[in-house]
Amino acid sequence: MVKPTEAALYATVGGISTAVAALNVFYPQTRQDLKFMWQFRGAMSRFRRYTSAQPPVSLVDRFLHQVQLQPDKPFVLFEDQLYTYKDVDVMSNKVANVFHGEGVTCGDTVAMLVHNEPAFIWTFLGLAKLGVKIALLNTNLRNKSLLHCFKAAEAKVLIVGQGQPLLEAIVEILPALEQIGVTVWVQGDNPSLNGFRSLDDKINQTPDQPIPFKLRENVLVNDTFCYIYTSGTTGLPKAAKVTVGRLSQASCSFGVSNVKANDVVYLTLPLYHSNALFAGLGGAIEYGHTIALARKFSATRFWDDCRKYNATIILYIGELLRYLCAQPKTPFDRNHSVRLAFGNGLRPDVWVKFRDRFGVGEIMEIYGSTEGNVSFINITNKTGAVGMLTPLLRRMNERFKGASFLKVDPETNEPVRDQNARCIPVKPGEPGLLVGPVTDATPFVGYQGDRKLTDKKILRNVFKKGDTFFNTGDLMMMDKDYYVYFIDRLGDTYRWKGENVATTEVAEVLHDIEGVQEANVYGVIVPGHDGRAGMAAIVVHPGYLPNMWEWYAHLSSRLPGYARPLFLRLTQHLSHTPTFKQTKAELVKEGFDPNVVTDRLYFRDDSKKTYVPLDSEVYKAIAVGKAKL
Repeated sequence: MVKPTEAALYATVGGISTAVAALNVFYPQTRQDLKFMWQFRGAMSRFRRYTSAQPPVSLVDRFLHQVQLQPDKPFVLFEDQLYTYKDVDVMSNKVANVFHGEGVTCGDTVAMLVHNEPAFIWTFLGLAKLGVKIALLNTNLRNKSLLHCFKAAEAKVLIVGQGQPLLEAIVEILPALEQIGVTVWVQGDNPSLNGFRSLDDKINQTPDQPIPFKLRENVLVNDTFCYIYTSGTTGLPKAAKVTVGRLSQASCSFGVSNVKANDVVYLTLPLYHSNALFAGLGGAIEYGHTIALARKFSATRFWDDCRKYNATIILYIGELLRYLCAQPKTPFDRNHSVRLAFGNGLRPDVWVKFRDRFGVGEIMEIYGSTEGNVSFINITNKTGAVGMLTPLLRRMNERFKGASFLKVDPETNEPVRDQNARCIPVKPGEPGLLVGPVTDATPFVGYQGDRKLTDKKILRNVFKKGDTFFNTGDLMMMDKDYYVYFIDRLGDTYRWKGENVATTEVAEVLHDIEGVQEANVYGVIVPGHDGRAGMAAIVVHPGYLPNMWEWYAHLSSRLPGYARPLFLRLTQHLSHTPTFKQTKAELVKEGFDPNVVTDRLYFRDDSKKTYVPLDSEVYKAIAVGKAKL
C-alpha cells in the first residue's frame, strides 16, 4: 500500500513532469534557454564583479593575477620558443619602464604596427601597465590609409615591429610623421635608420622592476583601453574605441565555450583584430590558458602546428576554415587534439564539411563587431546560426533586450519608415537590418576623432521619439525557432578574405589613375567563396586607352591585397539617383559574367601582375574554383 507522503511525492513529480512536457510543447526553446543561462552565468558573474569594483579590474590586473598564480606555466608558444607567464611579465615591465622613462604617462596614446609575435603581447601589456591607450594598426595598410589611421588615434609615439615591409611602410610616411613630432621606435635587429630609435637596445638597458599600480589607478571602466580599426562609410578605417569594460566583457565571454585550465589556443589571426585580441589574448589571460601563436595563417601548416603544440582550441573566421577544407585530404585529418573551433563568419556549407572531415566536436559561432552593442553566440551547435534571440533571453539579458531587425529599402540600404516616420520590424524568416538600443547597459562609445563618424552609426526615432539605436550595417534573419542567421553586409562596405573593405576608399585610389573619369566600387558574389569580391565599374575619359599593367601596379602600391578589385568593368555610363548618388544594385546583380555583361571585363591575375580580359573561359575557371583568387 502506498503511503500518503509517497503518494504526494509521486503526484508532485508527475505534475512537474507534465508541466515540463507541456512547456516543451508550447515553448520548445526551454532547454536551449536554460543551457544558455547556465553557461553564461559564470562569465557574466566575473564581468559584473570586475566592472563594479573600485577601481575596476582590467585585463592587466587579470594578467598579473595569472603571473602570481602560475608564473612558470607556458603562456606563449611561438615557433620553437616558449615564454612563461613570468617571462612575459618581465618583458612587459621592461617595455613599461622604457616608455615611463621617456615621459609617456596614463592617458597618452601609443600606436603599434606589429605582426603576430611574442613582442606584440609584451609590448601591448607593457603599455597597458602604464594606463596608455594603444592604437593597433593594421599591418596591411600603406600610404594614406596608414597615415590616416595613425593620425586618427592622436598618438605621439609609434612602435614598429620586425620585418622589412613594415619599415618600408613607415619610411613612406616618415616625413609626415616628423612634421607632427612623432617618435618612431623599431623592434628587432633592424639597422639603425635616420628617424628611428631602437626599442630592443633600450629594453636591454632597462630594469624589469614591477610597475606601480598608481601609474594607472585613474583608469575607469568606461575609459578607452585600445583602438581597433574598422572600415566605414567614410572610405577610410575608423578607430573604434574599446573600453576597459568592453575588453573585460569579451575576455570573460570566452568562458561560455566551457574552457578548461589546460587548454592551448592556436592563434593564427592577426592580434590587431578584435577576434584575436578579445578571445585569443584576452580570453587566454582571463582563464590562464596557453597561446600557440603563428606569424600568420598557413593552410598547409595549420594541422601540423596544432599537433606540435597540442592545441585544443582554434580561432577562426569563415574563410580560414574554407581554406582548410580546400586542402588535399590526408590520413591525418583527424589526428589532432582540437575539440573546439571558436569564431565568426562560417557559412553553412563549410561548417558541415569542416566538422565532418576534421572531427572537431564543437563549433561555436559568434556574431558582433568591435564597436557594436549587440552580439550573439551559438552555444547549441546549430549549423549556420550565430545564436538565438528567444523571448526569455530578451527578458533575461540586457544585450538582447531591444535588439531588432528592421525592414530595409534594397536600393538605398536605409530603413523603411511608416507614415509616422517610425521604422518597421520584419517578420520571422525575413531578412532585416540588425540594430541595438543605445542605453547605459548597452552603450555605443563610437570612434575616436570626428563626432560625425559616430553619429553616422546611430539611428534615431526608430520606434518612438527620442530613442537611439546602433546601426550594425548587417542584414540578419531570425527564423520561427528564434535562431539568428547572418545574411549580408549593407552600405558601402563588403567583406572579402575576412576583412571589411570600404568602397569609397577603393574608388578614391582608382580616381587617382590618369584617365579614370568615374569609378563605382561594389562587392560581387563569387561561387565557392565567402563574402564578396571587389569589383569596379569604371568610365574612362574619351580616347583614353587603359594600361592594365600600370593600373595593377598603382592599386598594388596603394591598397592591401584584400581591398584591390578582383574584377574591372569598363563602361560608358554609370547610373545615379536624382540626388546624384551612384547606384549599385544593377551592377551587383549583373556581376562579372561575360554572358550577361556587354561591357569589357577584366580579371586581376596576380601571377602576371596585371588585369587580363575576362572571357567565358576565364569566367568558367573562376566559377568552378580552378582560378586562384
